[in-house]
Amino acid sequence: MNRRLFLGTLGAVSAGGALSFFNNRINANQEIMPTVSIEKLELSKEEWKKRLTPEQYHVLREEGTERPFTSPLNKEYGDGTYVCAACELPLFTSQTKFDSGTGWPSFWASIDGHTETKTDYKLIWPRTEYHCARCGGHQGHIFDDGPEPTGKRWCNNGVALKFVSSEEA
Repeated sequence: MNRRLFLGTLGAVSAGGALSFFNNRINANQEIMPTVSIEKLELSKEEWKKRLTPEQYHVLREEGTERPFTSPLNKEYGDGTYVCAACELPLFTSQTKFDSGTGWPSFWASIDGHTETKTDYKLIWPRTEYHCARCGGHQGHIFDDGPEPTGKRWCNNGVALKFVSSEEA
């Protein structure tokens, strides 16, 4: 094999590997996982108002925040999955939940590909806000003061979630 053919083959293999890597994501356990494609759910303002309580609508559709220590999910530690209250997409597993002492349900990682983030400047300094990948419902913010293995705290509005126990699933 001549040098030009060898280098061309090596470059093609490397590019393919890089493309394969960038089409995947790394989960909380540092494993490479395929990128998940979530079909979007888009409803009118009126349809969302029929589907959600006024408080859920305020948080999920208007990016509001519930008062701390008001959600029963803050003290829920059963085995199961936390799903979006608007569209029921699984967002967190009970294995990633921890007591942050903040008054909101907190997790150290979300289910890969089930949330999307954006930068929020509502309090002047930038924060990372996250939403349900299916319906776009506002869930909460991500902070850098969580436990290992990620060091992240996904601070969630309890009204934006529903808990589904492993027994129900």
